[in-house]
Amino acid sequence: MKAVSIVGPKKAGKTTLGLALCAELKQRGIRVSAAKHSSHGFDRQDTDTARYAEHCTGVLGFGPNEAFALWPKVRPLADLLPLMDAEFMVVEGGKYLGWMPRVLVLDEEPAEGLDWLSPELAVAVYGKYEIPGIPTTDDPAELADIVLERGFVLPALDCEACGRESCKALAAEIVSGQASVNDCVSLESAAEISINGTPLGTNPFVEKMIAATVRGMLSTLKGFAPGKAEIKVDV
Repeated sequence: MKAVSIVGPKKAGKTTLGLALCAELKQRGIRVSAAKHSSHGFDRQDTDTARYAEHCTGVLGFGPNEAFALWPKVRPLADLLPLMDAEFMVVEGGKYLGWMPRVLVLDEEPAEGLDWLSPELAVAVYGKYEIPGIPTTDDPAELADIVLERGFVLPALDCEACGRESCKALAAEIVSGQASVNDCVSLESAAEISINGTPLGTNPFVEKMIAATVRGMLSTLKGFAPGKAEIKVDV
């Protein structure tokens, strides 16, 4: 990758030039990304960021107190998890996400019913509405206890290696107590891969391919012996 920085006094036209340069590079068929520094933080509706996104494959924001990444196209949440330096993630929205449990926020039954909320994935209801078999609470501390105990993430591969038709089907069984995260074959494979400590799910075919390739390369090295190998690579 090649890069250039644009520097100058405040209101000197850095953003105008940066946008023009990105537009020109894009017009030439070059995949260009942008990074914007701010010492004063970012407005999430930042107009400069949105304007850069019109020309760029990705936009980074960085400063003394925060950083963020913006892609002007769909990136599945599962692909973004390795970028998060966290032990627990709280996702607001995403009712279509079937590879993690959920909390339903309800004071009464919605007019359209409950099915669209996939209550089979719910570990708790936060509010006054009660659903048989699902704990109900209006105490954030109690809710935190529940989600810390019952939270999990599946790899969102829908590989069917576990015998279910989708990760959502397995997730529902985990929530109901009929299965556990260990039933996910993609997370319990011979080739374990993690990015910044977050495990990456691999379907059995990819796992076997990676494992066979690595075994073949390692077997040519002096000192090779069967066992559990650990390889650390910066990516």
